Amino acid sequence: MKKRVKDVRKSISERKKSRGIPTSTKTSKVNTIMPSLPQEEEKHGFYPNFIDQTETNREKNNTITGIILKGLFSVMLFFSIAIIWQNDAEIFDKPKEWTASVLTEEFPFASVYQWYKDSFGTPLAFSPAKETVVDETPLALPVSGNVIETFQTNGKGITIAPTETTSVQALREGIVIFSGKKSETNKTIVIQHADKSTTTYGFLSSIDVHLYQIVDANQRIGEFNPTDANEVVYFSIEKNNEFVDPVQVIEVDDQP
Repeated sequence: MKKRVKDVRKSISERKKSRGIPTSTKTSKVNTIMPSLPQEEEKHGFYPNFIDQTETNREKNNTITGIILKGLFSVMLFFSIAIIWQNDAEIFDKPKEWTASVLTEEFPFASVYQWYKDSFGTPLAFSPAKETVVDETPLALPVSGNVIETFQTNGKGITIAPTETTSVQALREGIVIFSGKKSETNKTIVIQHADKSTTTYGFLSSIDVHLYQIVDANQRIGEFNPTDANEVVYFSIEKNNEFVDPVQVIEVDDQP
């Protein structure tokens, strides 16, 4: 009897296989691409709408990749500029000048700062405000000494020869737009003023200010120590992309 039952089951199974009917009772998971319920388009004879998830995911991945690459490039650029500014090697003098020019040449930092201060007060004033004192002292040279080279000689600025170690003072209030080494004037400070003019102090022995620092008129910005290799301080005034004779702007004692 058992053998007969097995033969019947085997016969039924073979017939199902020949007809392509699955014999397993287990249900397999099948990925369906058609929706289980008819959509509105199907009711009117159109194909249903499908969202291409592959294309959407690809666009998201491309966006994320672009953001990551931009972030990495920004970090690399930031650290590259930081390394250039922290290194005193002569090979980095030109890149320093170029980056300073690109970042500061056309933007009037001092003018914007003066407008903000006049309109809203001193920005980021964490300490109590000091009383405003009007400095009526006439403008003078940034250092005391004899004028060795006049504006008429080089057409850019003047050189002053102090006889002893002396402080270098800012001509007017302004913002430091360069603080470092230049190929022509070695240790140099450039200050931008509210009237869009700039003053340059070169051949300094030491620098006491940093980039974008706000300085007051007659504030110490550096020091000069005369040596056999360096006897003079360079000073120039530039306005509207033209150099101006400092003698016409400030009181200069050029007596021998």
